Amino acid sequence: MKPKKFELSILPEKLGICHFEKNVPIPDWAKNISFCSITRTSDELSVICPQDKIPGGVLVEKDWRAFKVKGPLGFVLTGIVSSLSKPLAEAKISILYISTFKTDYLLVEEKNLKEAKRILGEFCEIK
Repeated sequence: MKPKKFELSILPEKLGICHFEKNVPIPDWAKNISFCSITRTSDELSVICPQDKIPGGVLVEKDWRAFKVKGPLGFVLTGIVSSLSKPLAEAKISILYISTFKTDYLLVEEKNLKEAKRILGEFCEIK
């Protein structure tokens, strides 16, 4: 039996991907929660967090789920994103990929979670 390439776990909560105008301050509700990715660019502010923490009136894409790639992965490793995303792209499953200093997260829509789990399970250990 071939060893599994990566170890993944699935975060329990559904996530929302929020969009704000570029100069909006980081919302207080996005602070001190279990999972939150905040990205500011010259064009926008994006907040990804558990959707039950997002108040009404926020522009949000709901029902995303996250696979956590067991790390630390290190900055010298190459091909991680492509090895995880390519089989999903071939199955027409879109993703959002987030990298932090120590950990990577691959997000898929809830409606694609079961199929993504099946596909990734062919070469990843999923806990």
